[in-house]
Amino acid sequence: MAKMFRAFFFKSLFFFWYRFLFRQLKNLIGFHRSVSNNSHALATQFKYQKFPSLLNRSDLSDHTLIFDVENALLKSSSLFPYFMLVAFEAGGLLRAFVFVLLYPFVCLAGEKMGLKIMIMTCFFGIKEDSFRVGRSVLPKFFLEDVGSEMFEVLNRGGKKVGVTNLPRIMVESFVKEYLEIDFVIGSELKVFCGYHIGLMDDRKTMHALEQVQEGKGSSHMIGITSFNKILHHHQLFSNCKEVYLVSEGDKRMWQALPKELYPKPLIFHDGRLALRPDPMDSLAMLMWLPYAIILAIIRISLALSLPYNISTPLLIFTGIRFTTSIPKTKTSHKAKPNGHLYVCNHRTLLDPLYISFALQKNLIAVTYSLSRMSEILAPIKTVRLTRNRDHDAEMMQQLLKQGDLVVCPEGTTCREPYLLRFSPLFSEMCDEITPVAMNSHVSMFHGTTAGGLKCLDPVFFLMNPAPVYTVQLLDQLTPSCQQIQINNVDVQEKEASRFDVANDVQTQIGNAVGFECTKLTRKDKYLILAGNEGIVSTRKSGKS
Repeated sequence: MAKMFRAFFFKSLFFFWYRFLFRQLKNLIGFHRSVSNNSHALATQFKYQKFPSLLNRSDLSDHTLIFDVENALLKSSSLFPYFMLVAFEAGGLLRAFVFVLLYPFVCLAGEKMGLKIMIMTCFFGIKEDSFRVGRSVLPKFFLEDVGSEMFEVLNRGGKKVGVTNLPRIMVESFVKEYLEIDFVIGSELKVFCGYHIGLMDDRKTMHALEQVQEGKGSSHMIGITSFNKILHHHQLFSNCKEVYLVSEGDKRMWQALPKELYPKPLIFHDGRLALRPDPMDSLAMLMWLPYAIILAIIRISLALSLPYNISTPLLIFTGIRFTTSIPKTKTSHKAKPNGHLYVCNHRTLLDPLYISFALQKNLIAVTYSLSRMSEILAPIKTVRLTRNRDHDAEMMQQLLKQGDLVVCPEGTTCREPYLLRFSPLFSEMCDEITPVAMNSHVSMFHGTTAGGLKCLDPVFFLMNPAPVYTVQLLDQLTPSCQQIQINNVDVQEKEASRFDVANDVQTQIGNAVGFECTKLTRKDKYLILAGNEGIVSTRKSGKS
């Protein structure tokens, strides 16, 4: 009986595995046949051409161009940097560390499964409403990777449709707001109770695909992709009569799109990472972090505990690069009853401190808002403005009687080479003003943020291996000499004079550092980057 049961068991096990393997083999053969048939159908349906021949087309304005974002628009096809930015900026340091550790398995898992792993790792648990990385961080890195030749082609097209394997919320702001693309098709992410769960919603993606296909004649659609990616978007490219293929050799020959050719200038962007986080750069950054924190603590301790003439050379010894330029014709202010007013553009919270280093004396800094931690750590006196014009004017007059004063009339920082509108309040405070042109450069971490913790801004700046700061003291201005010298000057003429002085100071600083002057304000910056007006209670961390 036992022998019969044993024989029946092994016989059943044999037939089970035979049927299972036979079925899998049959499905595999069917799959290869399907792929070969699709490839043959695509080959017969499409008119394949090489990308360089598209550059000579003069009728593109009459066609709808459908292009692959990461495989035809960007010079690099690697998706790692963009997911790393999401992991670090939206998820934090721990998530970024986990993502870097998992990336070797992502490479081994294959393209489709690897993409799902990256989406799950970077988006799981991220709140949908607070996700602003796609609008405030990623556009800068996408724009720096756009091929100039492909952008020239798209610029001559009629309607333009971008297709991407990335989640749509990562790409949409970049292609629509900065490249003026009409429509974007990307992966939609599932949301549960307001949080991303790291899974893709294929139904929403197919709905977007149908919207693009409706109302567009197939005879007027031109596809642009790479050869090994065409099957991924078969349903969309099947409506094209012509498909132009971009090779890796073509992309290597492309030039980066110059900033002056951006359809919309990139003035504001957020995020802590200043470097493009490629796999090796990301690994180097994570390895540097423990040493960076220790180095930042040492630099802060030196600045707080030692006088300027001792701390300045020691800080330079730690790697900080500091350049100062003082005009030869320097007027003495010893006989003046009031202090002197220094007006500078705003690069980081450390601007007043570096002016103090340059002049080798203590100054008073007035700010529109500042975190409590920054106030405690500041080695110079800091005073908050209330945004009430009369009250702030009176406060600044009192502070000038106590000593020299530093003010940043932009009211917030700007990373790119642009100057925001200068508030004219400073022009009424003092008879003599010294404009100060500030510039800074970092290689790894930005020392400013619109949506993060402001108290960590100086720490992140000092965590860079060799941060650079430049201070240029310009020739003094005398606002009273520039005002209209007639009797009974009316209010409108006084107001015009105030703004003329502010604009003059802005222009001089802009010319000194090579920055473009704008009329944008603090409110514009925070509406773009953080979705608010940048005004917070003094009991909370300030934004600058």
